[in-house]
Amino acid sequence: MTTNGGFEPVFCTIVPPHVLDKLARAEDPALAGPARRTLQRDAFERTQRRLTTVLGAPAVAPPAAAPADRPHRTVYDARHRTQLPGRKVRGEGDEPGKDATVNRAYAGLGATFELLLTAYGRNSIDGRGLPLDATVHYDENYNNAFWNGEQMVFGDGDGEIFLDFTIPIDVIGHELVHGVTQYTANLTYFGQSGALNESLSDVFGSLIKQYTLGQTAAEADWLIGAGLLAPRVSGVALRSMKEPGTAYDDDVLGKDPQPGTMDDYVDTGRDNGGVHINSGIPNRAFHLTATALGGNAWERAGQIWYDVLTGGELKEEADFADFAGLTVAVAKARYGDGGEEARAVLKAWEQVGVQTL
Repeated sequence: MTTNGGFEPVFCTIVPPHVLDKLARAEDPALAGPARRTLQRDAFERTQRRLTTVLGAPAVAPPAAAPADRPHRTVYDARHRTQLPGRKVRGEGDEPGKDATVNRAYAGLGATFELLLTAYGRNSIDGRGLPLDATVHYDENYNNAFWNGEQMVFGDGDGEIFLDFTIPIDVIGHELVHGVTQYTANLTYFGQSGALNESLSDVFGSLIKQYTLGQTAAEADWLIGAGLLAPRVSGVALRSMKEPGTAYDDDVLGKDPQPGTMDDYVDTGRDNGGVHINSGIPNRAFHLTATALGGNAWERAGQIWYDVLTGGELKEEADFADFAGLTVAVAKARYGDGGEEARAVLKAWEQVGVQTL
C-alpha cells in the first residue's frame, strides 16, 4: 500500500508517446508500422491497468522462505505474443541460459534489488520482499518497455530505431522504480507530479547503472537509455540528465524536447501533461546536486531523494517546488543546517529556476 492515500498503480513506459507519435507519421512503413503497433498495444495495456485498478489486483506476497536480503526473480518469455506473463524461462538461482535478453533482464532485476537493499535498506520495490517478475520478447517489433503495476515487460525493438530494451540497465531500473513510487509517494501521473514520478525513475535508474559500473558522479554519463537507439539514429540516448534537450536530434525522431530550466517549461496536454518532457528539470537538479557533492551519487544525493520519496511527506499531487522544499528540509535534517549537502541542493534548484518553499 502507499503512504499517501489510495493505492493507484499506473502504466508507465520508457519511450514517451510523443516519440512514438512522431515515428508513426514517418513515410517509411518500416518505421511507422512498429510505432503504430506499439501505440496500440500501449493504449490497450493502459486500459487494462485502469481496469485492474478499479476492480482490484490480487495481492502478491513474498515467498514464505524468501530471505530478506535476497531477490526472488522470475523471467518469462512471451515468444512475441502479448499474453502475460508468458512461459517461465529462468527462476531465482537458475544458471544463465543462451538467451542474452533473458540474462540481461534477470541481472537488471538483481541490480535494482541490490542497490535498494545496500544503499537504502529497502527489501525489494515494496519494502517487503515483493517478487520481481519480468517478461521479455513481448509482441512483434515492440518499441517499448513498461511497468504495469505488477511486473516488467520488455520489447525487442524494431531494429530500425530501437534495439532490445533490456540492453540499458537503467531502463530496467527506471521501470522498476515506478513500482517503488507506486508503493510509497504514489505520485499522480499528470503534470508536475507526473514529471516528478518520471524523474525519480530516471534518477534511480541512473544510480543503478552507476552502482553496477562502480562509477562516481563525475565518471557517469548521466544518460537514460544509452545503447538503446539503433545505429541509424542521430542521438546517444532517450534523455540526458546532465543536459536535457541534447539526447537526440534526428530527422525521424525530431529533437529532444526536454527543458533544463523552468524558463523553458512546456505547457501541454499531451503525454499526461508532459511528464516525460518536463522531467528534465528535476533530473538536472539531481545531477547538479550529485556532481556538486562528488563521490558516489547514490550516497548523499541519492539518500536525500530517497528520503523524500519514501518519507511520507510528499503529496500525491506535489509540484516541483513542493519536492524541492522537501529535499532541502531532508538535507538539513540528515546532514545539518549548514552542511554542504543543503547548500548543494539549494543551489541546484536555484539553477533550474525552482523555488524551494
